[in-house]
Amino acid sequence: MKNSYSQQHEILHFFNRQIGSNSPINFSRKISASEGLVKRIGLGGKLNGHEGCVNTIEFNKCGDRLISGSDDRMVMLWNVDTRSVVLSYASGHVDNIFQAKFMPFTDDRTIVTAAADGQVRLGQVLENGNVKTKKLGKHHGRVHKLAIEPGSPHIFYSCGEDGLVQHFDLRSNSSTKMFMCSSFAENNQQRSTSSTLRLNSMVIDPRNPNYFSIGGSDKYARLYDIRNIQKDLAVNTFCPKHLIESHDVHITGMAYSNTSELLVSYNDELIYLFQKNMGLGSTPMSVTKEYLDDLEDPQKYYGHRNSLTVKGVSFFGPNNEYVMSGSDCGHIFIWKKKDGRIVRVMEGDRRIVNQVEPHPNIPVFASSGLEKSIKLWVPMSDDILPLPRDLDEIVESNRRGREDHSRVTLTPDVIMHVLRLHRRQAMAYIERRYSRDDIASDEEEESGGYVLGVSGGDGSLDDGNPNECNIA
Repeated sequence: MKNSYSQQHEILHFFNRQIGSNSPINFSRKISASEGLVKRIGLGGKLNGHEGCVNTIEFNKCGDRLISGSDDRMVMLWNVDTRSVVLSYASGHVDNIFQAKFMPFTDDRTIVTAAADGQVRLGQVLENGNVKTKKLGKHHGRVHKLAIEPGSPHIFYSCGEDGLVQHFDLRSNSSTKMFMCSSFAENNQQRSTSSTLRLNSMVIDPRNPNYFSIGGSDKYARLYDIRNIQKDLAVNTFCPKHLIESHDVHITGMAYSNTSELLVSYNDELIYLFQKNMGLGSTPMSVTKEYLDDLEDPQKYYGHRNSLTVKGVSFFGPNNEYVMSGSDCGHIFIWKKKDGRIVRVMEGDRRIVNQVEPHPNIPVFASSGLEKSIKLWVPMSDDILPLPRDLDEIVESNRRGREDHSRVTLTPDVIMHVLRLHRRQAMAYIERRYSRDDIASDEEEESGGYVLGVSGGDGSLDDGNPNECNIA
């Protein structure tokens, strides 16, 4: 019945367009938001070229180019139409790239990257096609996200696992340390001076770039005002009521809608959509029970599993009508934003899907995961595609995994590999400790090592292979 209604709804849009009662722009947007169109989305092609897991993907403003970064430490620019590599360059990072982004209004020639080595780097595409790279700043820990000020070709921000938030201005080639993010103390509303928050995500409100939100190793999404940064004092915080007493969840991904709704994805939990009036204030530890009882619950999105990697989350549709996320089960989930209903589920990776990135103008998106390819998804089917027959089993398996907090079963080979990597990481740390002056050239910096490697089948790994896909 729903499929029939969706088809009739699309036909009505075409009829109104033909008689002139629907403008071309409105027609395009309504069709793009159609559930019937979303249910026709299938695999449209693959982008092959990286030699490691693809951790970051992003379309440019026009949507004709896509940038990617990988465990192979290469940055690639792709022609979306021809699915070919336009440009590929060595980033200068010495560990896995976690973020690669175009700076706006630079003709896609200015690229900023962040990686597991803690570096924030600039890639400048020259007129001859070569790329000049240099280090802009450094964190003491992995850097998962960069946030670009909307419409600015110069200003962006970084956040890292060291808890530091930094401001960058390319006009001066300088970085400014804004603040260190700390956990809230349990006994009062003051900051815990001994507990630095490991940051995984940072997003800027597109409607008001003065506001940005960060999330990391606790349950609170923190909202800040760039005009009034005072010693890590957030202007608001967000958290589902049932997670306030929890100590074993953290935030991996965030996104803002075009109406300033905040989408937050939790590790081994669900995805939640917060409205502005759902905040806990700047000191959530002091919120009263009466206030919580009256607080509206956020919309939730369930069915996937977010445990083994740092996954992103995103909106989809011309007016953010849908929510998308990858999953540990290798599937891509698309929900209706308004009611949290699962609309589309497709297999996006043989193991784990980490990133799902929407096209800026049309109902197309890209995905990446532990495989070395990028997948493009387009509404190419003539028929509405059904949900998987085993969807209930997929959802139930993911639910059990979340509740059991199960982890990867480690074979003896993997255990020995991890021990070797930890030993190597410890030695690298000792060497850096006695030579840390940040004056040496970027190429002389030591790698920070890996956390856990995933092989293609039997769980064994060759020690020291920089192109292995890694679970972070």
